[in-house]
Amino acid sequence: MATIITKQCFSADMAKDKFDACYSLTDEQQRVKVKSTSSFANSKAFYKWVAKWRLAHVPVSFVMEATGVYYEQLAWFLHQQQEPVSVVVPSQARRYLQSLGHKSKNDKLDAKGLAQLGLERRLPLWQPLSACFYALRKLTREHERLQVSKTGFQNMLHAEQHSLQAGSSTVRRLEKSIRLVEVQLKEIKEEIGELISREEQLARKVQHLTSVPGVGLLTAATVLAETNGFALITNVRQLVSYAGYDVVENQSGSRAGRSRMSKQGNSHIRRILHMPAFQTVSRDLPAFTALYERLLGKGREKMQAYVALQKKLLVLLYTLYTKEQEYERNYTQCREAGAPLSSCRAAAGYALREKSSPA
Repeated sequence: MATIITKQCFSADMAKDKFDACYSLTDEQQRVKVKSTSSFANSKAFYKWVAKWRLAHVPVSFVMEATGVYYEQLAWFLHQQQEPVSVVVPSQARRYLQSLGHKSKNDKLDAKGLAQLGLERRLPLWQPLSACFYALRKLTREHERLQVSKTGFQNMLHAEQHSLQAGSSTVRRLEKSIRLVEVQLKEIKEEIGELISREEQLARKVQHLTSVPGVGLLTAATVLAETNGFALITNVRQLVSYAGYDVVENQSGSRAGRSRMSKQGNSHIRRILHMPAFQTVSRDLPAFTALYERLLGKGREKMQAYVALQKKLLVLLYTLYTKEQEYERNYTQCREAGAPLSSCRAAAGYALREKSSPA
């Protein structure tokens, strides 16, 4: 009896200068067979190799690992060819390879593992960022890197000034570096504002997000850039998991270990929400202050409570963006008390302005 091929998968393990690819098949008995492996320097050469091997009328998938920014060119190229592309995060790929019992690690083994992952799992399809959000992400990440550099220079300056023999020339150079970075940070923030202002609908929605005390233009821009304007987010649980705020349990039988935040998500979102979370308490926003005090009352550490505030703030921004509403300070407490919606809006001190999307 002839073997019936049920699915085929092309994988790519991305690196800076080249990538290793693997072509694998699976049959009706779910047996996986590697048909070919190769290395490529560009997307077009890879696609010629795909045309040589792919079978007609057999479902196909393309899988790659999100390695820095190196995967983006190939993913975009395949997307333009209307191919089904899936991009998996490194932690997911690593855990899968470990489950296969692979003790060694190299690019060819990783490519084979990715191909098998694509055959055995139903992976979500990758969607590229819109041009606006891609440009916004580049600017916000550049701002983040420069901010890290500025902090480093400031720490070096502080150490030099308090050393036994401070070098005046060293201090001068560090101060000059800090001033230069501050100028660049200001320029990037202005570019972000100009980019957003050119998109009328986006500018209106960003205004909704910045109506939350403590949330500025940079925070709103970063969250939107890292989520592609929440384009692929369908519910709060998915958003929380994407940002790494989901809780990982540690329980087995009668043993109950300590639960923790996964942090297996977008670190740029968690980083930008760090300071706004402090602001929600210092500005005495009722819903956030109540959560903070409740967690402290349960014995949680302050930093754990602030992380919970970050999660709540992210969900709030998602809600305001998708519903096109501005923030109401006392709305949540009023509704929880059972008061009518109209009176809650009046008591909140903020006019809830719902915007209908343009046709």
